[in-house]
Amino acid sequence: MFREHRIDVVFENAQFHGARLDIPAIAWIPDFQHRELPQLFSRTAWWKRELGFRAQIAAGRTIMLSSGDARDACERHYPSTIGRTHLVRFAVHLAGRPDAAAIQSAREAHGLPERYIFMPNQFWQHKNHLLVIEALALLKKAGHPIVVAASGKQLDPNRPDYFARVTERIDAAGVTDLFPLLGLIPYEHVAPLMAGSVALLNPSLFEGWSTTVEEARALRVPMVLSDLAVHQEQASGLARFFDRTNARSLADAMLAVWEGESPLLSSETQALPPQDPVQRFADDFVDLALRVVDEHRHSSKATS
Repeated sequence: MFREHRIDVVFENAQFHGARLDIPAIAWIPDFQHRELPQLFSRTAWWKRELGFRAQIAAGRTIMLSSGDARDACERHYPSTIGRTHLVRFAVHLAGRPDAAAIQSAREAHGLPERYIFMPNQFWQHKNHLLVIEALALLKKAGHPIVVAASGKQLDPNRPDYFARVTERIDAAGVTDLFPLLGLIPYEHVAPLMAGSVALLNPSLFEGWSTTVEEARALRVPMVLSDLAVHQEQASGLARFFDRTNARSLADAMLAVWEGESPLLSSETQALPPQDPVQRFADDFVDLALRVVDEHRHSSKATS
C-alpha cells in the first residue's frame, strides 16, 4: 500500500511495520516512563513497551524525540541509538484565545467558582494528584482555601485502584470543596477553562513533552509546574516550579500565583519576540523527513 500510494517516508507512532520495510521510517517515541518509573508498570505492560521500542531500534529506524530530556534518556538506556536520535518538539495550534462569554459558559457548565487553578491531567498515578491534595490541606489549614479543578479520565490502566485512593484521600483531608473532580470534559471546554484559570497546574512525576503546557504557553496562562527537567526545558522563564515530592513547596507555589505573583520570572524572557512554535515544529519535522529520505536514497545508490 505504501508503494501503491508513492509514500516516501513512513511515520511510526506506537506501531511497527516490520524489520523488512524497504521505505525509510521515522519512529516517534514519546517518552521512556517505563524505564524511569518501572514501579508504575505491571510486568506485562513494561515488556510490551520495551519490546516495541527494541524492535524499532533494532530495525534501524530514525528515532524522533520530543525533548532533550527524552533524547538523553533514549541514548542512556539504548546506546545503539546514539547518532540516530533527532529532536522535534511538537506544538499545538489554537484558533485563538477564548472570549469572556466562552470562559463563563464553560466555567458555569462545570460549576466552578470565578477563581480556580486548572489541572487537566488524566488520573494516572504518575500525575501526582495525592501531592496536590496534601498541599490543599496545608493551604486550608493556613486559611488559604484555594480551588484546584481537576479534569481527566478517572482510570489508571496500570493501577486500577488509584482513583479510589485519590477520592479516599480527598475525603480524609477534608478538601472535597477545594478539589472538584470534573471527569472527562468536552475538548472545546479545555481552552476556555484554561484561559479563565488563575494558573495551569501540572505536578507530574514524569512527562515526555506536555501538551497541556504547550496549550498554556499558547494561551499565555500562568503555570505552576513540577521541577522535572523536561518542564524546565519546555517552560523556563514562563512558570513557577516546585519540588515534585514536597507538598509545602507546591502549596507555596500555588499561593504565590493565587495572590498575583507572576510566574514569568525574567523580564528578558518577556521582552523576546514571540516565535511561532507551530511553525518551528513544522519546519523541524519537514527537515527531518527530507533528511531521512535523502539518506535512504544515497544508501540505496551505494548498495546498488
